[in-house]
This record gives sequence, structure tokens and C-alpha cells, in this order.
Amino acid sequence: MALGSTPDWFHIGDDEELVWESRPHPIELGAGFPVAVGVIVLGLGVLAWGLVENVLALTLLGLGFTLVAGGFAFVRYLFWTNTRYVITSSELYKKRGVISRDVTQFRLSRVQNTSLNQTMVGRALGYGNLTVYTAGSGDPELTFEHVPRPEHASSLLSDQLEAVADEDVTV
Repeated sequence: MALGSTPDWFHIGDDEELVWESRPHPIELGAGFPVAVGVIVLGLGVLAWGLVENVLALTLLGLGFTLVAGGFAFVRYLFWTNTRYVITSSELYKKRGVISRDVTQFRLSRVQNTSLNQTMVGRALGYGNLTVYTAGSGDPELTFEHVPRPEHASSLLSDQLEAVADEDVTV
């Protein structure tokens, strides 16, 4: 989605602007995803071999591998693509869900603290977790998991938090 357009699952106010929107880093697809793609390729090879040699058992085996692995990869992709993180000028949103939708929303004015956590692998591959703590709670209220370029997202969030704090001081 291009910056400036709004997702269909939330309404942005007239005085609010979309600052940042992302989905998790592709690492969120998990190790099973590339394995499934490999099994799909293998299954297609066995399927083709069975068709060329006219061996029904090989054809069915290849078709079975392809369909099962393809279904697994498709479901992982659906979950990945239907997870979204959004920062607007006044709110934070996290949306998950394929069939049903779970949207968590916080006003920036409620945010007390944020933290950025990157493992060594996360630093090497460019992802991390951005956690938000709200006023009145010591526990994390919202975590954007496996955020691509988390330093950028954290910086944008900090800028918005400063802008909200400045608005509160001048009001």
C-alpha cells in the first residue's frame, strides 16, 4: 500500500495522517515456507516424471506433494499478508486475521514508553520487535513483531510521540 492511502479496516480522521504502514518482515513466514516451496518444486518434478513415464503412482504422489505443500505455503502467506502495522499522527494500529479480524488500536497520547529489540539475526536481516507500553500498565500493550527496518519505524513513532506531547503542552 502506498503511503497516503488508508487501509480498508480503519477510518482515518480528517485531522489525522498516515505516517507509516507495514507488514512483518518476510522472516515471519517461518522456516516452513521455503521448505514448502522446495516440496512444491519437488512435487512438480515427480508429477512431470509420472506423466512422462505414464506411471499413475508417481503422478499422484507428485500431485499430492504439490497440493499439500502449496496449501501450507498459501496459508502462511495469507497470515503474513493479513498482518499490518500502522502509525498515524494520533494512533497506533495492529491488525491480524484472515477470516476474522483482530485490530488493536491505541491513541498515541496513552503511550508511556517504547522499546526496540533486535536479535543478532534480526540485525543482520533487518527486522526487530517494536513494543509499546501505555500509561497505567507495566506490561507491553502492543508489539509489532518482526518489523522491517525497525529503527526507521521506531524513529517515526518517536517523532509522532513528541508531536503529541508538544500538542498536549500547548493546549
